[in-house]
Amino acid sequence: MTEQHFDIVIIGAGPGGYSTALRAAQLGKTVALVERDETLGGTCLNRGCIPSKALLTAAHSVENVRQAERMGINVALQSIDFGRLRDFRMSTVETMTKGLAGLLSHRGVTVFRGEAQLKNGHEVHVAPALGETQVLRSIKAGVGEPVGSELTVAGGDIVLATGSRPLPLPDDSFSGALIDSTQALELDTFPSSAVIIGAGAVALEFASLWNASGCKVTLLIRKDRVLSSWEKRASMTLTRELKRRGVNVVTRTSVSHVDTGTNLGATVHYRQGDDGEEHTAYGEVVLAAIGRMPNTDADWFASNGIALDERGYVLTDAYGRANVEGVWALGDITPGHALAHRAFEQGITIAETIAGLDPKPVVDETVPQVVFSFPEAASVGLTLSEAKSRDTIVDPQETAYPMMSNSRMLMSGEGGSMTIVSGAMADAPDVPLVLGVHIVSPIASDLIAEAEQLVGNHVPLADAARLIHPHPTFSESFGEALLKADGRPLHTR
Repeated sequence: MTEQHFDIVIIGAGPGGYSTALRAAQLGKTVALVERDETLGGTCLNRGCIPSKALLTAAHSVENVRQAERMGINVALQSIDFGRLRDFRMSTVETMTKGLAGLLSHRGVTVFRGEAQLKNGHEVHVAPALGETQVLRSIKAGVGEPVGSELTVAGGDIVLATGSRPLPLPDDSFSGALIDSTQALELDTFPSSAVIIGAGAVALEFASLWNASGCKVTLLIRKDRVLSSWEKRASMTLTRELKRRGVNVVTRTSVSHVDTGTNLGATVHYRQGDDGEEHTAYGEVVLAAIGRMPNTDADWFASNGIALDERGYVLTDAYGRANVEGVWALGDITPGHALAHRAFEQGITIAETIAGLDPKPVVDETVPQVVFSFPEAASVGLTLSEAKSRDTIVDPQETAYPMMSNSRMLMSGEGGSMTIVSGAMADAPDVPLVLGVHIVSPIASDLIAEAEQLVGNHVPLADAARLIHPHPTFSESFGEALLKADGRPLHTR
């Protein structure tokens, strides 16, 4: 067994791990990145964000065909070539993962492919990845060379970025027609019928994708609306829009078990509300999308004394320091939003802190949340109830903007909503700020970027309302909403 030494050793090459590596190398640190998958990028690039958005991009084309008749364009959807669609998805993933490998190589990051195990707080034992007999080392992009059947990589600092995996139903493991999001992305065709259990981003994106393709979708949710923890107007609007598109949204459900049986498909047994009666829903597939669980159950987390909370998340300070000296953690294994862009920014913060800089920590309420459903939903900052609960905020206000007064919304044929939360800080009570923005709209995923800048930079509402938005655009609705929140609406009452 050989040993190699680096300034920083990172376990996991998802967005958090690779951003740490890139920024640390940029700052002159020697960096090793250990990943067990054949390709870099973690769940996001390989089994999540990128392949799912490739399919949703294709589904938008289907939606456009269906909208064409409303505008006087006669066109018909002939069929979906699932072989070519699969190639499109995989080629997108391949381009992104190869590009990442090239970036890491260019920055001088050494990549090891293998199964990592932390020992003594500063040594990472690397064993061959599943299916391999040797640990592979890549210095040139994508070119792995065998370096032995085991290897120890020592680092002055260790960064844990092991990610998460789909959470199974309490009494049913994933098997047969009961699938997780990874298996859903790998289906050769779209199902003709599907039951989706869940009301979060993954559930809603697959509901939109499959529904657009002609699949009969039943969505079983626990509360009375999807995204129940979000601002109420946004979650109610999206629930309504999903129903309008034909998704069968069944509210206030409690799933007892899923019967995969011996035949094709699966049957979900559930109760609704307080009636106590058992109901069933059948689907060619059943997607359980009730959340994700952190990959912190390996024995070495406990043997190294790494402190976890009751749900298995690594406890850290605002900068990512774990309780063990020299050990850091980020992304899905830390409490907070399980989002790729959050992990990415956490990685930059950790790299700069290790390098002796003084970065600002990641503040979760300034992290945008996005659901790429049809229509999209996006949120950043506080809701009105959250603002009211804080003693540091005075005179919190909520402003709703009627989205159909925007010309581009009207053209799109979509429904939507926009809510702005404003309020002043107690130490500056005469200066209202933009505290939160909640949107359901086409391209909400893009609109939320401007909102994040306003919320994250504590921009006064009056200044934000003076910003110019090009006409006619979807973004103009945000400008009008800011004017209304500032007490001087022009195109609305």
